[in-house]
Amino acid sequence: MKKIILLAMFTVLGVTTSNAQAKSTAKVAKIDGAGMAFQTDVIDYGNIAHNSDGKREFVFTNNGTKPLIITNTQGSCGCTVPTSPKEPIAPGAKGIIGVKYATDRVGAFTKTVTVSSNAAGQPSKVLTIKGNVLPDATKS
Repeated sequence: MKKIILLAMFTVLGVTTSNAQAKSTAKVAKIDGAGMAFQTDVIDYGNIAHNSDGKREFVFTNNGTKPLIITNTQGSCGCTVPTSPKEPIAPGAKGIIGVKYATDRVGAFTKTVTVSSNAAGQPSKVLTIKGNVLPDATKS
C-alpha cells in the first residue's frame, strides 16, 4: 500500500512539473531577427530596509533567429544604475539586465530602465522597478 501511495505521489509530481515547464516555454514566440522576451517587465522590491541591498535582475531570452545586441541601458535617474551584457546574446540564450537602486533614499519609488537593442520591432524596451524604502527604526 505504501508503494502505491509513493508511486502516485511521484506521478502527480512529475505531471505537475512537466506541465509547468511546458507553460513557461509556450509563452515565448519565435521571431525573425533578434528578439528580447523578458520573464517580467516589473520588479517590485516591496518594503525594504533603509540602506539594504538594492540589486535586482531582469532575466530575458533571445527569442529570435539572430544574435541580440544590447547597445545601451539607461536609468531614469542617478539612483537607478543598470548593467547589461556586453557580448551578443545567441538565439535561445538567456541574458540579464542588472539594476541597482540606491536604497539610501527613504520612501516610495517607481523608476524605469530603458534598454536599447537590435531587437526586431522593439528597438527599446522600458523596464520598471518599484518599492518602498522604510525609515530606520527609532531608538527609545
